[in-house]
Amino acid sequence: MPQKSTLKKTVNDDPRYAQAVQNYEAGLRAMQEHKFDRAKGLLQKVLAGPARELTDRATVHLNACNQQLERTTTQFKTPEEHFDYAVSLMNVGDYVNARENLEKLSRQVPKSDYVAYGLAALDCLTGHVEDALRHLDEAVRLNPALRFQARNDSDFQNLAEDPRFTELLYPDPGAADLASEPAISEEEV
Repeated sequence: MPQKSTLKKTVNDDPRYAQAVQNYEAGLRAMQEHKFDRAKGLLQKVLAGPARELTDRATVHLNACNQQLERTTTQFKTPEEHFDYAVSLMNVGDYVNARENLEKLSRQVPKSDYVAYGLAALDCLTGHVEDALRHLDEAVRLNPALRFQARNDSDFQNLAEDPRFTELLYPDPGAADLASEPAISEEEV
């Protein structure tokens, strides 16, 4: 019985121990959320703390974080390879990480039609209609052939009934011809 009161006293009286416990608990929560970078930082703080039993446990969890980070750290040889990775994240429903990767790619290769197209598809899948239309318009301006791909892409099914989507993918062929032809005068008629 006296040990329990001593333990409570230690937690309540030693702010360094209390901080180590908080960091340990926060590190475990971060691991459960698959935020291994954050968990690693918190667990490293525990190692510097005064509690031997916590440092032993933190070391085990820190090793697990390092193993996960090694598995998930990816090096891409080309932007296309990075794009394929982002698309694979979209396909498994990891939209947050897919967006992070596509936005990073967008900064690296800002005039890339396929990155704009990928962002459009992601925006559509996540319900960001205005952003989807804007990114798709950008992709089609960079590569008009993408309008044909978008017509059959199931990622855009949420936009199928939107007239702006239809106008973007099925432009009026006569409008472009009329703009390029000279006006006919009354004398010619």
